[in-house]
Amino acid sequence: MKRFAILRFVYPLLLPAALLLAACGSPALSEEARAVPPPALDASPAAGHAARTAAFAGGCFWGMQWVFEHVRGVTDVTAGYSGGDRATAHYDRVGEGDTGHAESIEVKFDPSQVSYGQLLRVYFSVATDPTELNRQGPDTGTQYRGVIFYADPQQEKIARAYVAQLGAAHAFDAPIVTQVVPFKAFYPAEDYHQDYARLNPDAPYIAINDAPKVTNLQRLLPQMYRTQPVIHHTGDAIAVQAL
Repeated sequence: MKRFAILRFVYPLLLPAALLLAACGSPALSEEARAVPPPALDASPAAGHAARTAAFAGGCFWGMQWVFEHVRGVTDVTAGYSGGDRATAHYDRVGEGDTGHAESIEVKFDPSQVSYGQLLRVYFSVATDPTELNRQGPDTGTQYRGVIFYADPQQEKIARAYVAQLGAAHAFDAPIVTQVVPFKAFYPAEDYHQDYARLNPDAPYIAINDAPKVTNLQRLLPQMYRTQPVIHHTGDAIAVQAL
């Protein structure tokens, strides 16, 4: 189901508060946020500070972007689309739910400060509910599915091992349905989506669905939390094709 493509952007200014709360009153996650165990298999800290990239999907990209902007070692986060073709990588089209795209984020990080496995721990602990299939909180449709897009064999190995680890530990009350698939391409979303949650924290949708995720990051994984979020580098946001 398409999630009010136009209203989601303009409703904080145009609609009465009562209507906003009625439309966006569902909780962000059906599972309570929890600090899941760290991955048993992870990448070793890398020497130097060459940025690496990870890509995730797990519901509205506004909240996903805001959460990872508060993670230590992350240098940039871009909201966008992944899983479909370039021609359909547009908000209104993706919202129809038949493009193959998921609302996604591209995370650039310094592997000497934060590992890929640690990013996955943030993802499963506070960024998304991995037990929800083709939805996330109030948002429904394949464009809101949970996906880990691995960029290389090491990321695939770590991601699959971690999903298996959390499943065996019964870290959640239901099976994990997050997909682990190869990364093909990432297409940045329209400019008005970038940093939307950070710039509009009092908008009802953000306050109800996304702000709690940032609060939970600070509460549950304080060693990974940074008070000052990294600001999206608009000029650096380009589509990246997998080799």
